[in-house]
Amino acid sequence: MRACLVLLALLVAEGIAQSKKKDGSLADRVEQLTELSLKRPVIRLNGNKFRELVKGTPRNYSIVVMFTALSANRQCAICKQASDEFQLVANSYRYSPAFSNKLFFAMVDFDEGPDVFQSMKLNTAPVFMHFPEKGKPKKQDNMDIQRIGFSADVIAKWVGERTDVNIRVFRPPNYTGTVALLMLTTLIGGLLYIRRNNLEFLYNRTAWSLIAMFFVFAMTSGQMWNHIRGPPFVHKTQQGGVAYIHGSSQGQFVLETYFVMLIYALIVCGMIMLMEAGESKGDSGKRRALAVVGLVLLAFFFSLILSIFRSKAGGYPYSFLFK
Repeated sequence: MRACLVLLALLVAEGIAQSKKKDGSLADRVEQLTELSLKRPVIRLNGNKFRELVKGTPRNYSIVVMFTALSANRQCAICKQASDEFQLVANSYRYSPAFSNKLFFAMVDFDEGPDVFQSMKLNTAPVFMHFPEKGKPKKQDNMDIQRIGFSADVIAKWVGERTDVNIRVFRPPNYTGTVALLMLTTLIGGLLYIRRNNLEFLYNRTAWSLIAMFFVFAMTSGQMWNHIRGPPFVHKTQQGGVAYIHGSSQGQFVLETYFVMLIYALIVCGMIMLMEAGESKGDSGKRRALAVVGLVLLAFFFSLILSIFRSKAGGYPYSFLFK
């Protein structure tokens, strides 16, 4: 009987020791993550640190990890921009009232942790993944950058949905636009002063029409949206190619807006040619050629812009020339 009591006491003592060891390990990991986060909002991890701090259990904290390949040899066209946006979110969180030891931001570079990419079965970059306090990451814990992009505001919103931590993104002030506007105003003012005795060009209808059309093309192509949201220039697909057109109507790439602007301009050129062919009274052969070229431009590029819209809008049923 006494031997049984001694054995029971030893088992209880061992259980208590194991519990204390686990608690101590968790406390050490939280302390280490907090110290690293205070030094650098985005903690850089290698394979060992990833397994210890991210995959280690138990956890009472969430951690958002960006898997990337920043080396120029890896030829990741968007990794640097994605890293800057991720850094912006982490900095905003670090200096916000919501900062605590319940959420951390980390990064694994392929050159520093290739074994991590292999263990996570990742063959592309960048990838944003949330590791919750309990359990394994679910499908929603992997941010779909192909659908929603990776701007800082999008990342912050996604983090808020996964962790209930609301992060207000604070972008550093950018005076490039202000300086450019001042330079443009100075240039225009200087030009008007130099030609103050000859301002007939201000009444040139063609010049003002071109300026108005350029403004319309810029606005309808989404340049203001680019200025507000800061989307990537292009996007690297999972197959290793480059996507120039965003697959969703909720997003766009910078290069895509240039394509759209050019297509709109060519459609307008086709309309102008058709109108000139109908109004002019010159050579009939020239008018016919002008009409044919205008009709081809209008039909081809209208079909192209409709096809782009159809690919982004999903179930849009109408098409013309192109599917």
